[in-house]
Amino acid sequence: MTTRDVAEKFFRLLAGGDLDKVAAVFADDIDWYVPGSASLPWTGARTKRSEVADCFRTLGTHIVPEKNVDDIEALLVDGDHAVMLGRFTRVARGTGRTYITPVAMHLQVADGEIVKLHLYEDTLAVAEAYAE
Repeated sequence: MTTRDVAEKFFRLLAGGDLDKVAAVFADDIDWYVPGSASLPWTGARTKRSEVADCFRTLGTHIVPEKNVDDIEALLVDGDHAVMLGRFTRVARGTGRTYITPVAMHLQVADGEIVKLHLYEDTLAVAEAYAE
């Protein structure tokens, strides 16, 4: 599979909601980083495929999934790197606040698996949406 094929599969599976299938797209050892506040348990670093599904499940308990809007504007591919550019709209379950953040997601693929996922978003907007 090409880098584009793997990235598109990841986004398709993520939209479908089967988080175990999403995790299966990742290598056993990964470089995962989602910046954010220590008070947001889905942010931070992950290093193992086994952490992927749980990370997304944790996020799912803090948002209102049926109100998610993922607007993918572009998927740029260069060799083993793919960058998704877009915008996420989420509703924080605990506060009811909606936040919209531009996003860039950097994926790196090796041997048909994702070995790196770094997310770049407006961490201040996210933190403020969850602040009590």
